[in-house]
Amino acid sequence: MHVTPNAGLAGYEARNFRWSVTDRVATLTLDRPEKKNPLTFESYAELRDLFRALCAAPDVRVVVLTGAGGNFCSGGDVNEIIGPLTRMTMPELLEFTRMTGDLIKAMRACPQPVIAAIEGICAGAGAMMALASDFRYGTPKTKTAFLFNRVGLAGADMGACTLLPRLIGQGRASELLFTGRVLEANEGLAWGFYNGLTEIGGTLERALALAGEITAGPTFAHAMTKKMLHQEWAMPLDEAIEHEAQAQAICMQTQDFRRAYEAFVRKELPRFEGN
Repeated sequence: MHVTPNAGLAGYEARNFRWSVTDRVATLTLDRPEKKNPLTFESYAELRDLFRALCAAPDVRVVVLTGAGGNFCSGGDVNEIIGPLTRMTMPELLEFTRMTGDLIKAMRACPQPVIAAIEGICAGAGAMMALASDFRYGTPKTKTAFLFNRVGLAGADMGACTLLPRLIGQGRASELLFTGRVLEANEGLAWGFYNGLTEIGGTLERALALAGEITAGPTFAHAMTKKMLHQEWAMPLDEAIEHEAQAQAICMQTQDFRRAYEAFVRKELPRFEGN
């Protein structure tokens, strides 16, 4: 997918999922409810390309990721992905595993915050998409599982061994990745996997409410926050502080910074415009 700079993605017509943009908030809905919204080779590739294209989409400030029919995503489709993988050569397999990893990299690299609204089943690659999001909301009935070992694979998939320990801790991540067991909702909330739980059917509303709050804020500065959160994982403290000094100095050159000051002087709430 190629997006001309400043052209935007509001009118993008997705082939493998539903996509809509309202008030600069994009809602991406995985839409195969009869199978709990599994991924295919085609949907993996389209998702990767779409998240890459978001780097040049000024009309989208936040992405809400959800699933249709009361479930988030059951992972890779058993018949359409796992079966064919057993017949592939090593170069073909590596091409596939790199593509799935590129989806996670694209989610982390896009400047827009990504909010996952997670109902029902959230497993395998679906759990990784939730993990790669910036925020996660579930319900008391949401069940998340990194079940790669259940199909004879390592827990090291799509960045799981990096992302999961940083979110919930090394020991807890090891337990989930070695056993493939279900992470229950209340447990996930206590461990910090979820930002919050809602009533069943309420995650999308909660995610959209947060999206509206973020959209009203300084877009350029939010993108900088996401970039720094991502880049500073592997930095020593001194280096991180220097990077943040440079990032903040850049943000101080934006018009939104000036608007915030002028609104403060007038005792008004600032209206950010993203520049």
